[in-house]
Amino acid sequence: MLQRHLGLALGGAPAARMAHRLAMPVSGDTLVRLVRAAPLPTQPEPRVVGIDEWAWRRGRSYGTMVVDLERHTVLDLLPDRDAGSVAAWLRAHPGIEVIARDRADVFAEGARAGAPQAQHVLDRFHLLRNLSVALHAIVAHHHGVIRAVGRARVDYEVEAARAVAGAARPPTAIEVRKQATHAPRRARHSELKRLSEAGASVAGMARALDLDRKTVRVWLRQDAPPSWQRRRIVPTILDPYRDHLEARWQAGCRNAAELARGLIHAGADIRPRMVRDWAMRRRRASTDVMDATPGSTSAPPWRPPSINRTAWLLQADPSTLVADDRRFLDRLRVEAPDLAKSVAVATRFADLVRRRSGESLEAWFAAAAATPLAKFAVGLEGDRDALRGTITTPWSTSPVEGQIGRQKMLKRTMFGRAGFALLRQRALIAI
Repeated sequence: MLQRHLGLALGGAPAARMAHRLAMPVSGDTLVRLVRAAPLPTQPEPRVVGIDEWAWRRGRSYGTMVVDLERHTVLDLLPDRDAGSVAAWLRAHPGIEVIARDRADVFAEGARAGAPQAQHVLDRFHLLRNLSVALHAIVAHHHGVIRAVGRARVDYEVEAARAVAGAARPPTAIEVRKQATHAPRRARHSELKRLSEAGASVAGMARALDLDRKTVRVWLRQDAPPSWQRRRIVPTILDPYRDHLEARWQAGCRNAAELARGLIHAGADIRPRMVRDWAMRRRRASTDVMDATPGSTSAPPWRPPSINRTAWLLQADPSTLVADDRRFLDRLRVEAPDLAKSVAVATRFADLVRRRSGESLEAWFAAAAATPLAKFAVGLEGDRDALRGTITTPWSTSPVEGQIGRQKMLKRTMFGRAGFALLRQRALIAI
């Protein structure tokens, strides 16, 4: 029995090595035979199952895994990803009431054919992922508007630089961004001081401001919130030449290749790539980005986010965004009303799937039909009943994904040399 458990847990050769250390030597082939002959556990009739694919050879060969979502155990492995195989397995288990799956047609057809009485449930993660992909395509379609809005000189950094007209040195872009980032932190510290003066307890202040009690005690001892720890400056081979590079940079030489040639001709043992990296960092931190001398009316255009970042910003919680990003999004919504409508409908769908709202599916489909998300909504029409199951039931394919992760471990411990029958034995017999 112990040898069989070793074979189930480790496979053939690794289990043989472990058995030798445990003073009960046995060959790997014998352990594999014990695993193959092991009786499968008796499973109660499943009521709620999850179905998903697993890769035998990624991109080439796939199988199907069926998991009992109530007990979190693997019910069976199927050697292929075929609607007929799924339907046949479901017919052999007529007591199934709920089937959680993704939107793959093969699983939808197999589940409808094999268990017509069961309620289907679409997985939330896959739905939100599909929504993100659809919204990303709409954002990419508005790339011209995004570029135009980004070039508009209405960003917070330029306005902040002009606000300090008359100062000895205007703040750099990095300094302005730091100030905007630390503003909520300073506001929380001020509120903490006010609560302390009002006689609030440490535990009460921690609950009110969502802080740890240790953090509250530390902040109360200081006049300002502690700043984040700065990165440790690591010395580099370029350090002896930084003053020379800075002097040439201030003199107007901004070409990294020319700066590198000058140092190399002077005998410096450096690579041009190091000077290019220095120039890139210097350019980002340069006050030229905020060239707002008193009375100046010219400011370089603000570099807009990429399409990927814009799509992410549109789906993010506005309270977590810095002021620059919020201003950019506000202007973008005005200039691209179709995109704004799509984002609003996408947000409603995400809240619906996450069960944060009581909106009806019919109302959402009607709203989506009038936006560029209509194509995404049409794709969901065939699975409207399964989508309703997502909203009204707690089931998902998350336990299936966990079992697939375990399946990958089992498959890799066999080095891809064992057959499906042995893999199925190890997957179905829990250790």
